[in-house]
Amino acid sequence: MKISRREFVMASGAFAASLAVSPKIALAAADLPKLKLGVGLKAMSPIVINLVIGEVLGYNKAEGFSVVAQVLGSNANVQVAVDRGEVDFGVGVPSFGLPVLAQGEWKKSINFYEYTYPYKWDIAVLPKSTINSYKDLKGKRIGVSGFGATDYPVTKNVLQSLGFDPDKDFKWVAVGGGVPAGVALERGQIDALAYYDVGFGLIEAAGLPFRLVPRPPKLPLIGGQFLETQVDRLRKNKAQVIGLGRAVCKSSNFILANPKAGALAFLRMYPEAAPRGSSQEKAVDSIYHAIDRRIKLYSPPYPGAKMGSINVKELQTEAAMNHWNISDYGPFYTNDLIDEINNFDLEKIRRQAKEYS
Repeated sequence: MKISRREFVMASGAFAASLAVSPKIALAAADLPKLKLGVGLKAMSPIVINLVIGEVLGYNKAEGFSVVAQVLGSNANVQVAVDRGEVDFGVGVPSFGLPVLAQGEWKKSINFYEYTYPYKWDIAVLPKSTINSYKDLKGKRIGVSGFGATDYPVTKNVLQSLGFDPDKDFKWVAVGGGVPAGVALERGQIDALAYYDVGFGLIEAAGLPFRLVPRPPKLPLIGGQFLETQVDRLRKNKAQVIGLGRAVCKSSNFILANPKAGALAFLRMYPEAAPRGSSQEKAVDSIYHAIDRRIKLYSPPYPGAKMGSINVKELQTEAAMNHWNISDYGPFYTNDLIDEINNFDLEKIRRQAKEYS
């Protein structure tokens, strides 16, 4: 997906209303500096569970700050907000950042921690559909949650790698996220749905029928998601940047050690995430079901790599697929903080997860 300078600058500044932590948590953290973390969602979702539960687990407080998550509607909005200093940190995605780097206009921000690794997207169809492979998709209507979400450019890249012309061989339809996306598939408004792991978990939990089309072999490892901040913040407040990375790293390991404990922590932060009328047990199960596919991607798929480290090959592959001419990826990311981010008592975190209730 190409993004012009004009599109980058003109990305919507009318951000969606942010979701803060629950009043009890906010009161406990009232005396701490509050950092704003922008995420490219229209509403808070378990997709970012490892970015936010450090607040209720005390990991943010241990680093000397509180984090307020703000839902900004799209990944492009997050990028603009970070560059303008409207948020302190944000979710960085290559599909929106690399085109800017290719144009020589990536100057203010830097990605410093990969919190979810590739590959997290699939294509779903109804159980009785005649679509049984990606090759059967030609000429079909493919739904995506939105054109500002990563499922759109990443799926286009994959289809292009299979020899398709993504802009001519398919009709792309924005159907919204979560259950509405599943409803669009069920009602025949689309022939297939390109979506991500947690989203499919939410659809599955709602009891909507679908089956995943088998992935083609040798999928490109693209589409990782990162924590990013302004270069100036990293220079002036390195300890704070490391602190956020460490809190997310602890949260990721907490969830891996006990996913249902992570779901419970998320529910305590965002009680509105519970299905209406459900018990706590059923609400936790619902969140757990949504994140079950995603948590496997918290750890790097590269032997010996530390959690959060960024592999430049992912960026090079995505750039090559989109014909973005990039000679130097140095301004886009850093791994210089990873050792310090991972400097904590991992067994202590795992014990906390096992004992959490």
